[in-house]
Amino acid sequence: MPEDSDWEAYKVPPTRTPVSERTTWVPNPVTFFQTVFNYVVDAPVTFVREWIERQQSKNKFYYYHQKFRRVPDLSECLEGDYLCFFEAEAQWRRDRMVDQEIVEIVRERLGACKQREGPNQFQNCAKEVELLAQVTKAYQDRYGDLGVHGNARTCLMKQKHRMMEERKAQANASQ
Repeated sequence: MPEDSDWEAYKVPPTRTPVSERTTWVPNPVTFFQTVFNYVVDAPVTFVREWIERQQSKNKFYYYHQKFRRVPDLSECLEGDYLCFFEAEAQWRRDRMVDQEIVEIVRERLGACKQREGPNQFQNCAKEVELLAQVTKAYQDRYGDLGVHGNARTCLMKQKHRMMEERKAQANASQ
């Protein structure tokens, strides 16, 4: 609008809502309680929550990318070092869970390939079948016959016995 507009020509229509006029000097109790609630309850809670969020934004923690440091194997623990035994057992359990997930992922990929290829699955999914065979053989070699209550010590003994059998087989084959 131009600066020299005629206000009489552009009158603002009067509002239809009546203006409330206070007839008492006592403040509205609802306004009083809202203000008290805001300063006593809401403001401190909001301040603490925002402070916590600022601290968490500085140190992002992605639980699904947690990386544990590798601990010594059970064969590297000294005799009587129970903390090392415990850490090695925990490391073995994590490794076993990772290996189980690897087998499961390869199995799911093979199932998806079979579903996708249909009748041509035998020729088109040969790589997935071979990969699943390799992965399950490696898992069976390491964790097979341990049962539900298998632990790092029995797994280590199983590997030791397998290595001894392989050495005996090599010695018999060379003779």
